[in-house]
Amino acid sequence: MNKKINVMLVDDHEVVRSGLRRLLEQNDGIDVVVEAESGEQAYQLYGEHLPDVVVMDMSMPGMGGLEALRRIIARYPQARVIIFSMHENAAYASQALSVGARAYVAKSGAADDLVQAVREVAAGKGYLSPGIAQQIALQTLSGSDDPTRLLSAREFEVFRLLAAGKGIEEISTTLKISQKTVANYQTLLKQKLGISSPIELVRLAIKHGVIEG
Repeated sequence: MNKKINVMLVDDHEVVRSGLRRLLEQNDGIDVVVEAESGEQAYQLYGEHLPDVVVMDMSMPGMGGLEALRRIIARYPQARVIIFSMHENAAYASQALSVGARAYVAKSGAADDLVQAVREVAAGKGYLSPGIAQQIALQTLSGSDDPTRLLSAREFEVFRLLAAGKGIEEISTTLKISQKTVANYQTLLKQKLGISSPIELVRLAIKHGVIEG
């Protein structure tokens, strides 16, 4: 008899977690053993439960999925994490994969996508939603130069929040870092991305699909 795949769900919306639990557990061999509502909680509970697979949202209040992913992978390199995100975009997927995610699944995709991703990742493989895989392939083929790929997970989070119109104080509270640190990241982003104004930052974010225009 095959061992069940133990899954941890991470999403700040209880109704989403409930739906995902039902979706996954109606498939033989998949068992949701723990749920977390934040990146901070996910990091703590991962160490306590050591699930086979983590299914984690990217956009959550506080630490956020990318930073939680980075910290989990840093401490537990064997962790198998699937990012399950509303962002159907190559920039977000590339960030998640570079930090150590084994799979990136769009919430807008077919329900079977996530089930397949859990099975593939549990077996030691990777998985990308078909739409995401196509975007990354097209971006690679066209040779388009996306400077957001140069950013670390934390830099990308600050970039995304700045582009969304958040101020330094709000970003500081959201990411639980000092305002001085946020200001330092802001300066660093201008240098890395070759921009000199908030308007240029927003334009760059829209161009590469980090925010909608």
